Amino acid sequence: MKFRTTARWLVLLSGVAALLVQVAPPRAEEVKLDVPFVATPQAVVDAMLDLAQVTKDDYLIDLGSGDGRIPIAAARRFGTKGMGVDIDPARVYEANVNAANARVSDKVEFKQQDLFETDIRKATVLTLFLLPRLNLELRPRILSELKPGSRVVSNSFGMGDWKPDKTIKVEDRTIYLWIIPDKEQQPAAKR
Repeated sequence: MKFRTTARWLVLLSGVAALLVQVAPPRAEEVKLDVPFVATPQAVVDAMLDLAQVTKDDYLIDLGSGDGRIPIAAARRFGTKGMGVDIDPARVYEANVNAANARVSDKVEFKQQDLFETDIRKATVLTLFLLPRLNLELRPRILSELKPGSRVVSNSFGMGDWKPDKTIKVEDRTIYLWIIPDKEQQPAAKR
């Protein structure tokens, strides 16, 4: 009798293990990461959203979204719709779980894709926590693809000689805000 019960438990446990393997997040080492994941403190997230004056009418795109905290916070606080993009499948999985737990999956989506191949034209707010080199590489696209009046907010890193419209300090971090100017007033697209 004990053998049958033990055998049933083993079959049940192997079935659960197989299910967990199917729903487990992909592993980060399968992709090359340009930027390591470093979580943005909530006070910095809130300051970034406040600095950009995010509203429910905005569409926020977060490039290098990690665990999704910026689009999720915007959706929770303001009802903002948006998208997060990360190349790391484990972070995208985590962001989707976090959005479901925050009950904002109807407002935000997370995609695994290269941020250089992401269509950013829909964004009225673009958030970044990337390295300076990546910000500079993105700068020509940001200036050419975002509409005048769109806001760009970067955690910790600037955009070379493109002067921000405003900077603030929060928890020893500098947060930069640029407002996309009309085409004739844009800075030269240097890298």
